[in-house]
Amino acid sequence: MSADADSSHVPRSDDVAFVLGGGGQLGAHEVGMLEALLERGIAPSLIVGTSVGAINGAVIAAQPDLDSARRLSGVWSRFEQEGIFKGSLVRRAATLARTRTHLHGDSALRGLLGDVLPERIEDLTVRFQCVAASIERASEHWFEDGPLVDAVMASAAVPGLLPAVEINGEHYFDGGIVNSIPVARAVELGARTLYVLHVGRLDSPLTPPRWPWEVGLVAFEIARRHRFVGDLARLPADVTVHVLPTGQTEPQRYNDLKQLRYRDSSQIAGNIARARAATAQYLDQVEG
Repeated sequence: MSADADSSHVPRSDDVAFVLGGGGQLGAHEVGMLEALLERGIAPSLIVGTSVGAINGAVIAAQPDLDSARRLSGVWSRFEQEGIFKGSLVRRAATLARTRTHLHGDSALRGLLGDVLPERIEDLTVRFQCVAASIERASEHWFEDGPLVDAVMASAAVPGLLPAVEINGEHYFDGGIVNSIPVARAVELGARTLYVLHVGRLDSPLTPPRWPWEVGLVAFEIARRHRFVGDLARLPADVTVHVLPTGQTEPQRYNDLKQLRYRDSSQIAGNIARARAATAQYLDQVEG
């Protein structure tokens, strides 16, 4: 769908933002969307990201072209090949017993990101920011400069799955807690054409929780959707927003526990392909 979309509008190269939301392994949809955008020559002057969107966005901000989008597909395949989030139930239980806060260490993910990202945010080709939730200040924190891997790790530190990330004495959790789809931030930074890359679930109806684990998921979805819809409604009239489609034939279930982890990669290739095809079709309609 598109808010205030105008098919005659050709975005200037200096006002285009890619806004990448959070969503665990469902972030593979964003890879397909990026491929469709970049193969049409739609490149951003700004990228803002949350959680897995920070990972995807940082890779593209290093070099915003189709080759980078394809390399990003390879990054996702490494989640599976290198067992970034794998481990037996016993091993995960042992990690939780030892740390009392999380199921996985973050060294494997940190190593992967170190292989594919520049050292500092300032080294990126495209202006990039990502958001994390500050524990001490109970607020969103935007990383604008400094060590890139640290910033992305902080933005993607899913509570319970990964440890909080400490940077300069402050601790951070996943940015999705405070700003899951940061459209308002992109506008604050000067963008007037937004391409919103998200993971789905926005149209899946919410129902009261039936199981203990659904309580937190329902609460998070209420907060997430309320923030996104409110931010969209408050955008200036001269801002064009393209909310790109995932290509899913059925709404993503908000209560699917797979969304909270990266380790189930069985649908990654399909999610990338469907999102690429659906986004290409959407862009053809907008441009036509």
